[in-house]
Amino acid sequence: MVTEFKLPDLGEGITEGEVRKWLVKEGDSVKRDQSLAEVETDKAVVEMPSPAEGKILKIHHPEGGVVKVGEVLVTIGSEGEITEAPEVRKPSVSVVGELPEAPEVMPPAAPTIKQIPAVSEQSVLALPAVRQLASELGVDLASVKGTGPDGRVTVDDVRRSKALPKERPRIVPKFDVYGYVERRPIRGVRRTTAKRMVESLAKAAQVTAMDVIDVTELMALREREKVALKESKGIHLTYMPFIIKAVVEALMETPVMNSSYDEESEEVVIKKYYNVGFAVATEDGLLVPVVKGADQKSIVELAQEVERLTELSNSRKVDLGDLKGGTFTITNYGVFGGTYGTPIINYPEVAILGTGKIADAAVVINGEIKVRKVMHLSLSFDHRVMDGADAAKFLNSLKRYLEDPELLLISMESSS
Repeated sequence: MVTEFKLPDLGEGITEGEVRKWLVKEGDSVKRDQSLAEVETDKAVVEMPSPAEGKILKIHHPEGGVVKVGEVLVTIGSEGEITEAPEVRKPSVSVVGELPEAPEVMPPAAPTIKQIPAVSEQSVLALPAVRQLASELGVDLASVKGTGPDGRVTVDDVRRSKALPKERPRIVPKFDVYGYVERRPIRGVRRTTAKRMVESLAKAAQVTAMDVIDVTELMALREREKVALKESKGIHLTYMPFIIKAVVEALMETPVMNSSYDEESEEVVIKKYYNVGFAVATEDGLLVPVVKGADQKSIVELAQEVERLTELSNSRKVDLGDLKGGTFTITNYGVFGGTYGTPIINYPEVAILGTGKIADAAVVINGEIKVRKVMHLSLSFDHRVMDGADAAKFLNSLKRYLEDPELLLISMESSS
């Protein structure tokens, strides 16, 4: 029995995937549920299990190929089974034989003699002259409605056709007028990111507010705790758990930041839960895993969750559910040396926080100039939903908690 394994509906609105790697080759014997290929969606890399036991008769898409949901990935069966549809049987002809498929132009037939139609692979009735014209014009005969006898496609049908031209090999030059160039296809995560960034900019009135904060005390607190936490729980403590905790406190004080905009009803939907996403730069592009219920987690629990989600994202094994449900996003370009930015909102959220690198700066304290550790913040927000005053209030709250991180510990005790 031949089994055509089609790319299944993976949910989450995914319509296609890219074959990242084949784990089998044609001729291999496979067992049921054995992994056949790694398929990369816009979210994660998913292994495709075999639906049946048998031999790989045909692989329908190469590595790097894009497969739509419902298209055949691989054909499985017993050795010797037919993997292609049987050829269409050509009609019987007179003693003169069949009309040839050659591209040469045939002389027009006498009006009293009925021509025997040539049959293409798609069973399209057309004379060789018509096929030649269609080839020259790049017309797909299968998409042309024939108006001749028995539905035969005529020369006029081809000329009137508005069908798209046949796909031809694209010749891509390796250089332009200035020198050699390299082309890299946009696939997987990068392709989805490109689409969503354009969508976000098109659907939201985005403005960026900026501020600088003194994180000297935060840096000292992290230095004191990271060694103990590593030894006791094996956790690498970064600044992200502290930032997430401070963001949650600031969101509670500025609820409009933790919302979305319902365009149909023209209502602001304020979320009463706090799911904070953070951008992870993987080799394939940015992923944004989400820490669910961030308001209910301690700094240690946040550190564990951040580390877990980061590792899964980098290995592309993160679950699709971990990439959904965010209410606010943080992107830390400071880890790459960036200072300021204008981050694009992770639509349909209404705000995103960008955090820059921590650097030395001269700060005036009580009339004295001192060297302190500072971090630059960039907050992009949807001006349809809130005003600059809301953004300033949020940044001021964030500044208060990050400049005095002991407040985060106090807020945790009061909420427990």
